Amino acid sequence: MPEKAQQDAVAAYRGMWQDFVEAGQTSDWRSAKLGHHATGLALTNMSRALYADHYNGLVTKGEPVLNPQAFSADPADDPKKIIISDCGDSTRWVKYRADSGQPLDGKPGGRRRINAIVEKQPGLTVATHRAWIHQCRSGGWALGNYESCNRKGVL
Repeated sequence: MPEKAQQDAVAAYRGMWQDFVEAGQTSDWRSAKLGHHATGLALTNMSRALYADHYNGLVTKGEPVLNPQAFSADPADDPKKIIISDCGDSTRWVKYRADSGQPLDGKPGGRRRINAIVEKQPGLTVATHRAWIHQCRSGGWALGNYESCNRKGVL
């Protein structure tokens, strides 16, 4: 797959997470930034998660550590869709009660396997269209099946 396509896909994926991190600081589920790097199911899931946090009086502080890699492309020579595989670490990305500033449950996050589809979009270079988060060995919240990650990135 072309190097430029890989770089653009990883940049869109990282941009999606950065937008989510910023919106999570205030649980702004209506943030216009969310649509800058995400569409479809990825955008819907981020908005829903932020709304749930807003409704429950929670905010998120810190940032996840990401290790994305472009895994495959379709078509390979001029990709319209690239699969990103990541083993994200949310140990320092924690939910807090907005009213008291106290950690929600005192438990740190952990490592999660994340698979995402990044697609070319009209008017955008690329945007993350779908993302799946799976729990890794270290515990914490999860969507999907249990997977494993190593310390250096994706297995």
